[in-house]
Amino acid sequence: MCTVCGCQSEHAHDHQHDSDDALNFATGAAGTSAPGQSQRRLVRVEQDILARNNAIAAENRARFSAADVLTLNLVSSPGAGKTSLLVATLERLGSTLPLAVIEGDQETSADAERIRATGVPAVQVNTGKGCHLDARMVASAIDHIGLPEQGVLFIENVGNLVCPAGFDLGEAHKVVMCSVTEGEDKPLKYPGLFAIADVLLITKIDLLPHLDFDVATLINNARRVNPRIDILQVSARSGSGIDAWLEWLHAAAALRRVAGS
Repeated sequence: MCTVCGCQSEHAHDHQHDSDDALNFATGAAGTSAPGQSQRRLVRVEQDILARNNAIAAENRARFSAADVLTLNLVSSPGAGKTSLLVATLERLGSTLPLAVIEGDQETSADAERIRATGVPAVQVNTGKGCHLDARMVASAIDHIGLPEQGVLFIENVGNLVCPAGFDLGEAHKVVMCSVTEGEDKPLKYPGLFAIADVLLITKIDLLPHLDFDVATLINNARRVNPRIDILQVSARSGSGIDAWLEWLHAAAALRRVAGS
């Protein structure tokens, strides 16, 4: 739980700790602890924050549905390659679908500028000390940029594998990314996000010949947390796996249109 935002994954209690020697601060009703705060107080704060967020997320979802927009929430740790993969995706999609991007970062507009260079409209949302996007920020962003009717809206969340798990933005799918430069145990260390994601993109696979990384172990760990998750291996640099990712996107967009008809 983030003591600033009150975020906690609903799956925080689903997985056992590996060692009895660990100091576990997640045993209370709130799943976390904060100095000077009771478990009851922490639970109440979290419930209030998430209730307000979820109400706005429901409004966002209704707007996406009315405009027949497929909305994806892209989440990863910092440096997993979200923006690079997004740029490669937009360049490949070209004019096949209307597209728009909401970029989330604590500071700078660098990523939004990279997206705009592809010709796709993008709006930057800077969260300051905030560690994730919330539904209110997304609502403000779509007021600013508009919706790509009958197309795809990509939301690139702030680099963080914890807090984004607790905040519904109104998206159709959460897409979690994990690069081969990270550990194979990421799904086990951050189960909340992997448990609710629909897709895992294993990124930077062009680097595999230079690394001691076991893709099969990562896949197995992800399946332990979420047996239904779709898993694709991709490289923005080499283009490997991008076609399969685009096929997934087109299929999801088609299902969105059928569901809305």
